[in-house]
Amino acid sequence: GDVRRISEENAYSREILDSLYLAMETAGTIVLVTPDYVWNRLAQFGLMTVLDYPDAEEREQQIRTFIARYAARYPIDWDEETVHRAAMLLRGFTEVQIDNILLSSMVAGKGLTRSRLTDLTSQKSRLYAAVPCVEEVAIPGSLQVSGLENLKKWIRERKKLFFISDEILEEHGLTAPKGILLTGVPGCGKSLSARLIAAEWELPLFRFDIGAIYDKWMGESERRMHEALTFIDNMAPCVVWIDEIEKALSVSDSGNDTGKRVLGEFLYWLQESTGRVFLVATANNIAALPAELFRKGRFSEIFFIDLPNARERRQSICQYLTRCLGRTLTEEQLTVLTDLSRGFSYSDIESVIKEAAQHQLIHPEDPMEYEQIRSCFEGNISFAGTNPEMVRSIRRWGRERAVPASAGLPEDEKEDPEKEAGLPEKGVDET
Repeated sequence: GDVRRISEENAYSREILDSLYLAMETAGTIVLVTPDYVWNRLAQFGLMTVLDYPDAEEREQQIRTFIARYAARYPIDWDEETVHRAAMLLRGFTEVQIDNILLSSMVAGKGLTRSRLTDLTSQKSRLYAAVPCVEEVAIPGSLQVSGLENLKKWIRERKKLFFISDEILEEHGLTAPKGILLTGVPGCGKSLSARLIAAEWELPLFRFDIGAIYDKWMGESERRMHEALTFIDNMAPCVVWIDEIEKALSVSDSGNDTGKRVLGEFLYWLQESTGRVFLVATANNIAALPAELFRKGRFSEIFFIDLPNARERRQSICQYLTRCLGRTLTEEQLTVLTDLSRGFSYSDIESVIKEAAQHQLIHPEDPMEYEQIRSCFEGNISFAGTNPEMVRSIRRWGRERAVPASAGLPEDEKEDPEKEAGLPEKGVDET
């Protein structure tokens, strides 16, 4: 029978219990099908079998069957790798839902191409109820990130591991990469790195605002955290970005019981979640983070993003000059601007050149020449220049305890990193 009211004791469940007693006396069998829990008095009389969602192998086979069914009528160019990726994206759906999603995507796109994988994610997000503290982030089509060679190399190498099947990983005693913690000087590319990973791995990016979890009502914060983590697991595989994680989790150190419970649930999920979710957490003040966050197995790696060196600043200046002003400079002029931008973060460089671009738009009769661009750099005070002690503290921690995201400083800048960063000497009165 198809029953829906046997999760607790009531007249209906007691009636079924009486029928069970009768079946036992007459050597009969009763089969119950229900989407709910079973009252414990009933459960002890039978064998319970849970029919779960299709696993990865079953999803892949279903997709192959779907392709074979429609290949004669629609152009379909999915290879085995694409089928594997699609099966990962369709985790958590029934067979009927998988067929409907594939059919809808194929009809809308007049076929199935590798580019239609993003459409599967969009349809998936519409089927699950959104939660207020998790929002999808758009990824620019042309994403340029200067420097960070070590981080980029790590991302490229771990991409293959992230998409390898659980069976192969288990054979080697491995697990898929869980995430990274990015710390460093503000404005040097930590947040942009989350978009870079999502773009490189062709996955949707979600921003998780843990600070929005907390509520004044008892139990509401815990419920919101549970809903958010469930939504994230349902959207797997995906990249989840938590910006300035130290601000969101510092409440747990203030003696707040709710904050500690929320942190506990988050850490448990971070350690035990089996969904293909890659977490990118950024932090400016690493010392404010709870020590439990650094336990092995919660992050695959901790990277330190320093102020850009001369080569990285030069590259960034060229990119922003082309994008914002549509122009290039001579090698000699670029060298001057690179020297003037010592101690600048990527945000500082962007701000200076965008200031020049604004001037050009407001005063088209006065086009920006090199001398004016140079004046903008000379008149700008970098973040490191206004917060030298903070930057020194961040760099000291990162260089001792984290992997550098950049490939390293040029040989002529290694001797005096503080001077290279444009930081004033300790004890010197800058006034």
